[in-house]
Amino acid sequence: MIVDTLSNALESIWPMLIIFLIVLVAIRVSYILINHEKFVFYKEFLNFIFIVYALLLYELLTSTEMNTNSGFNLVPFMEIFRYKIGSKLFVYNVIGNILIFIPFGYFVSGYVKANKVSHILFISILTSLTVELVQLQIGRSFDIDDIILNVAGSILGFLLYIGLTAIKKHLPRIFQSDTFYNILCIVIFIIVLYYFSKVIGLGWF
Repeated sequence: MIVDTLSNALESIWPMLIIFLIVLVAIRVSYILINHEKFVFYKEFLNFIFIVYALLLYELLTSTEMNTNSGFNLVPFMEIFRYKIGSKLFVYNVIGNILIFIPFGYFVSGYVKANKVSHILFISILTSLTVELVQLQIGRSFDIDDIILNVAGSILGFLLYIGLTAIKKHLPRIFQSDTFYNILCIVIFIIVLYYFSKVIGLGWF
């Protein structure tokens, strides 16, 4: 269910995504060449992955399951406990709301070099609160449980960042080199490109 939702979101935004990314790549490459900056593929790749994620997040949070009635839920955990654990609705509304914010917590933690959960807590609360307020204005409901779940996902993303950073420091030197991560990201890029072509039916592969 979650994978289908992501695929549908990708199908909706792919024209904007291609235009947006090509323009940004051209600008970034020009900046690197003009200012003689060192080009590190995996760092640039991760930056653009975050942009793709942000666009998909926007599509997921503003264009799916539009309701005709808006409303408020200010009672914590009321909606969460309404779903039977393991049901499709539980997976979609509870697990899904956590999962979609894990990348947010990871990327933001990496950008601000967070080493305490408080470093990203305010950002994740502000972001989720803003989303809920905007959703209320476009026909969806304001749900405090969504904020709780989104913030939980952000914290998991922070913990993932801390864990992977700690592991990286103890890896052999070859697995800490830019070359290793460049090759790894090239492989990931090919996989992502293959998946993207399948979703939107471009037939590149």
